[in-house]
Amino acid sequence: MTELFLLATIVGQDVAIRSDHVESVVDIGEITPVARTSRAVRGLAALRSRVVTVIDTAIVLDPLAPMATRRRAVVTQVDGHHYALLVDALDDAHRFVPKPLSAGLLPGAAWAAITNGLIEQEGRVVLILDLPRIVARAADGARAAA
Repeated sequence: MTELFLLATIVGQDVAIRSDHVESVVDIGEITPVARTSRAVRGLAALRSRVVTVIDTAIVLDPLAPMATRRRAVVTQVDGHHYALLVDALDDAHRFVPKPLSAGLLPGAAWAAITNGLIEQEGRVVLILDLPRIVARAADGARAAA
Protein backbone atom coordinates (compact mmCIF):
# COMPACT_ATOMS: atom_id res chain seq x y z
CA MET A 1 0.00 0.00 0.00
CA THR A 2 1.41 3.39 -0.92
CA GLU A 3 2.03 6.21 1.55
CA LEU A 4 2.81 9.88 0.97
CA PHE A 5 6.41 10.89 1.76
CA LEU A 6 8.20 14.24 1.76
CA LEU A 7 11.64 13.91 0.17
CA ALA A 8 14.58 15.78 1.68
CA THR A 9 18.38 15.79 1.81
CA ILE A 10 20.53 15.63 4.94
CA VAL A 11 24.34 15.67 4.66
CA GLY A 12 24.11 14.69 1.01
CA GLN A 13 21.82 11.72 1.69
CA ASP A 14 18.33 11.62 0.20
CA VAL A 15 15.75 10.76 2.85
CA ALA A 16 12.00 10.28 3.04
CA ILE A 17 9.68 11.55 5.78
CA ARG A 18 6.17 10.22 6.28
CA SER A 19 3.83 13.10 5.45
CA ASP A 20 1.57 12.38 8.43
CA HIS A 21 4.55 13.32 10.68
CA VAL A 22 4.99 16.69 8.96
CA GLU A 23 3.01 19.67 10.27
CA SER A 24 4.69 22.14 7.93
CA VAL A 25 7.83 23.01 6.01
CA VAL A 26 9.40 26.35 6.91
CA ASP A 27 12.44 28.57 6.71
CA ILE A 28 13.64 29.22 10.25
CA GLY A 29 14.57 32.78 11.18
CA GLU A 30 16.50 33.75 14.28
CA ILE A 31 17.45 30.89 16.59
CA THR A 32 18.01 31.66 20.27
CA PRO A 33 20.60 29.32 21.82
CA VAL A 34 19.67 27.43 24.99
CA ALA A 35 22.25 26.62 27.68
CA ARG A 36 23.05 23.04 28.71
CA THR A 37 21.76 21.36 25.57
CA SER A 38 23.48 19.08 23.12
CA ARG A 39 25.08 20.52 19.99
CA ALA A 40 22.20 19.03 18.00
CA VAL A 41 19.71 21.29 19.79
CA ARG A 42 20.43 24.60 18.06
CA GLY A 43 17.98 26.50 20.27
CA LEU A 44 14.48 27.95 20.15
CA ALA A 45 12.73 29.83 17.36
CA ALA A 46 9.43 31.65 17.10
CA LEU A 47 7.16 30.16 14.49
CA ARG A 48 3.61 31.35 13.88
CA SER A 49 3.04 32.56 17.45
CA ARG A 50 4.59 29.50 19.07
CA VAL A 51 8.05 28.47 20.15
CA VAL A 52 9.70 25.44 18.57
CA THR A 53 12.86 23.61 19.52
CA VAL A 54 15.26 23.62 16.57
CA ILE A 55 17.25 20.41 16.03
CA ASP A 56 20.09 20.07 13.53
CA THR A 57 19.65 16.60 12.07
CA ALA A 58 23.18 16.57 10.62
CA ILE A 59 24.59 16.91 14.14
CA VAL A 60 22.25 14.19 15.44
CA LEU A 61 23.93 11.94 12.87
CA ASP A 62 27.45 13.15 13.66
CA PRO A 63 27.93 15.10 16.91
CA LEU A 64 31.29 16.38 15.61
CA ALA A 65 29.90 17.72 12.32
CA PRO A 66 30.55 21.41 11.73
CA MET A 67 27.71 23.83 12.43
CA ALA A 68 26.13 25.00 9.20
CA THR A 69 23.67 27.72 8.34
CA ARG A 70 20.79 25.40 7.53
CA ARG A 71 17.43 27.22 7.62
CA ARG A 72 14.99 24.82 5.89
CA ALA A 73 13.10 22.74 8.40
CA VAL A 74 10.39 20.16 8.79
CA VAL A 75 8.10 20.96 11.71
CA THR A 76 6.75 18.00 13.65
CA GLN A 77 5.10 17.33 16.96
CA VAL A 78 6.43 14.71 19.38
CA ASP A 79 4.79 14.09 22.77
CA GLY A 80 2.88 17.37 22.54
CA HIS A 81 5.95 19.52 21.79
CA HIS A 82 6.84 21.16 18.46
CA TYR A 83 10.23 20.66 16.85
CA ALA A 84 11.81 22.09 13.72
CA LEU A 85 14.25 19.58 12.23
CA LEU A 86 16.80 21.28 10.00
CA VAL A 87 17.56 19.72 6.62
CA ASP A 88 19.85 20.69 3.75
CA ALA A 89 17.12 20.69 1.11
CA LEU A 90 13.50 19.74 0.59
CA ASP A 91 11.93 18.24 -2.49
CA ASP A 92 8.30 17.44 -3.17
CA ALA A 93 5.92 14.86 -1.72
CA HIS A 94 5.40 11.59 -3.60
CA ARG A 95 3.66 8.28 -3.04
CA PHE A 96 5.80 5.20 -2.41
CA VAL A 97 5.46 1.73 -0.97
CA PRO A 98 7.47 1.63 2.27
CA LYS A 99 9.63 -1.42 2.90
CA PRO A 100 11.43 -2.66 6.00
CA LEU A 101 15.19 -2.38 6.25
CA SER A 102 16.71 -5.67 5.15
CA ALA A 103 19.92 -7.32 6.28
CA GLY A 104 21.57 -6.50 2.95
CA LEU A 105 20.66 -2.81 3.14
CA LEU A 106 21.43 -1.86 6.72
CA PRO A 107 22.79 1.69 7.02
CA GLY A 108 25.62 2.64 9.36
CA ALA A 109 24.91 2.86 13.09
CA ALA A 110 24.10 6.59 13.07
CA TRP A 111 21.55 6.21 10.29
CA ALA A 112 20.13 2.97 11.70
CA ALA A 113 19.32 4.81 14.95
CA ILE A 114 17.03 7.31 13.18
CA THR A 115 15.47 5.31 10.34
CA ASN A 116 12.68 2.77 10.24
CA GLY A 117 12.45 1.62 6.66
CA LEU A 118 13.15 2.50 3.06
CA ILE A 119 11.53 3.40 -0.21
CA GLU A 120 12.80 2.91 -3.73
CA GLN A 121 12.90 5.99 -5.93
CA GLU A 122 13.99 5.63 -9.53
CA GLY A 123 16.10 2.57 -8.68
CA ARG A 124 17.71 4.18 -5.63
CA VAL A 125 17.22 3.20 -2.01
CA VAL A 126 16.04 6.12 0.16
CA LEU A 127 15.93 5.79 3.95
CA ILE A 128 12.75 6.69 5.84
CA LEU A 129 13.46 8.98 8.81
CA ASP A 130 11.82 8.34 12.16
CA LEU A 131 11.27 11.89 13.48
CA PRO A 132 10.55 10.87 17.11
CA ARG A 133 13.87 8.97 17.16
CA ILE A 134 15.70 12.08 15.93
CA VAL A 135 14.13 14.14 18.73
CA ALA A 136 15.00 11.45 21.29
CA ARG A 137 18.65 11.28 20.14
CA ALA A 138 18.97 15.06 20.36
CA ALA A 139 17.50 14.95 23.88
CA ASP A 140 19.83 12.08 24.88
CA GLY A 141 22.77 14.21 23.76
CA ALA A 142 21.50 17.06 25.94
CA ARG A 143 21.31 14.75 28.97
CA ALA A 144 24.86 13.56 28.31
CA ALA A 145 26.08 17.19 28.10
CA ALA A 146 24.50 18.13 31.46
